[in-house]
Amino acid sequence: MILLKNGKVYTMAGKILDPGDILIDGTKIKRVGKNIPVSKNYKVFDLRKKIVTPGLIDAHCHVGIFGEGTGWAGEDGNEMTDPWTPHLRAIDAVYPEDEGFNDAVKGGITAVFTGPGSGNVIGGQSIVVKTGGSNIIDERVVKNPAGLKMALGENPKRVYSTKKQMPSTRMGNAAVIRDAFFKAKNYMRKKKQAKGNPQKMPDFDIKMEALSLVLQRKIRARAHAHRADDIVTMVRIRDEFGFNLVIEHGTEAHKIAAFLSKKNVPVVVGPSMSARVKVELKEITFKTPKVLYENGVLIAIMTDAPVVPINYLRLMVGLSIKEGLPYLEGMKAVTANAARICDVDRRLGTIEKGKDADIAVFDGDPFDMKSSVVMTVVDGNIVWKG
Repeated sequence: MILLKNGKVYTMAGKILDPGDILIDGTKIKRVGKNIPVSKNYKVFDLRKKIVTPGLIDAHCHVGIFGEGTGWAGEDGNEMTDPWTPHLRAIDAVYPEDEGFNDAVKGGITAVFTGPGSGNVIGGQSIVVKTGGSNIIDERVVKNPAGLKMALGENPKRVYSTKKQMPSTRMGNAAVIRDAFFKAKNYMRKKKQAKGNPQKMPDFDIKMEALSLVLQRKIRARAHAHRADDIVTMVRIRDEFGFNLVIEHGTEAHKIAAFLSKKNVPVVVGPSMSARVKVELKEITFKTPKVLYENGVLIAIMTDAPVVPINYLRLMVGLSIKEGLPYLEGMKAVTANAARICDVDRRLGTIEKGKDADIAVFDGDPFDMKSSVVMTVVDGNIVWKG
């Protein structure tokens, strides 16, 4: 067993323990509290003057799919041969030895939501994985599939207009999504009517099966949308079909914060540290998380790595705090809230008995760039010591 003693522990599940102790048994947290007795069987780490948090979570990135330092050979995030490819699975593309995972553990990040890019209107199924552990990605999975990637706005327009095919407009983007879900609803209806009769059962359709997961609310639609009107379009489609939705990026989400709150739509914000390289990024600001929080919108903060290197996730939070996001809300945005939005909060996001032993330890304020990560624990194993 491992005993982490005397740190200032942000459990994100109640009071801050200062000092506090965490007892780890195998891959799980066994006990959290003050003055946990030391046993000769424990490996003890004295974390006096250290800050201890749940392992950080990047709620939207492409680590392992757009490999760093690999060039074209490692770019596996966009199958841009068909505008809707819901049957693609991130697990088949994630490279567990991507340098991005090494950067993640050095940055205190213990889990990531990673998946396809935004070249297609419907890009495929994303996944939540641990950043450290086995070189077999299946053994690092937390949730698979964890969401279905969709995209509105400029990216799919640009890809398919050059191919002289639909979609080349925002109307086309929305129409592709609607058409896909209408087909999936019809497929589900036929399966239900067949009631196990093989002669009436429709032929197996792997695309329809993937879309059915969203319509059955087994996974969420995760929609790339920057501009306010694109965000509203995605909410409109959600309301038409009744699935669960998360907005990713949300560059102009602050403009419609009250609407998103009323519609109960979470937003994974970022990466706000970007040049205005596209028209839909002209309103980019680190004030967005603050405005969304003040309006009651559930938020997480992301890097979109490798767009922004994943080890700068703490910087994304720090700059959001600088622009008015309350400190603890910033921490929630990469711990408890991120886990909730990714539907992995039963295992991750807080330091509690029974949760996965994913811990980050800092020598100062985690969101002050003068601070460093001194230890990262994934599944009870120390994967990084600074």
